[in-house]
Amino acid sequence: MWGLNTNNILGGILVALWLVWGANFVGDLMIPPVEPAHAKETPATKAPETTDKANDGATAKKPAAEAAAQGNALAARSLTALLTSASTDKGKKVAKKCVACHTFDKGGKNKVGPNLFGTIGRDRGSAGGYKFSAAIKGMGGKWGFDDLDKFLAKPKAFMPGTKMAFPGLKKAGDRAALILYMRAQADQPAALPD
Repeated sequence: MWGLNTNNILGGILVALWLVWGANFVGDLMIPPVEPAHAKETPATKAPETTDKANDGATAKKPAAEAAAQGNALAARSLTALLTSASTDKGKKVAKKCVACHTFDKGGKNKVGPNLFGTIGRDRGSAGGYKFSAAIKGMGGKWGFDDLDKFLAKPKAFMPGTKMAFPGLKKAGDRAALILYMRAQADQPAALPD
């Protein structure tokens, strides 16, 4: 038989699910999932598959490394296009997903994650007073536009072993807007890529 406690528990679960669904719905209204039309891959933007004639008349595909390099160049061009069409206002809205763990202000405190002021162009793992994972320390180098885009897409895929639990931003337009906002959060913003 159903008891009063069983009804209360089931009612609580239903209310919790309803609240999660409602928060997701309101969040989508506040930050609409808009993808720029030119960011979507169309037949015109796909890397062409070319063939080379061999001596016997058979065709061979380009080597995988050459095709990958061509794909990386295409991705870099599309990131540049997204950055030039993105707005810092949208980036500030997207950054609301980050403020639970990060601050963006100059001199801001570290939270679960480091302060992100002046990230672009800065050495990885160098935010003062924050204990970074061995993964980021071992990677070395400086944060640039392209690698920040890859990191924001899937942090654990870009940097296995990172402490960042965020699953990533799926939409390239959201990542570009966030990167543009992060670029503005610096004493001297880095030059946009060509």
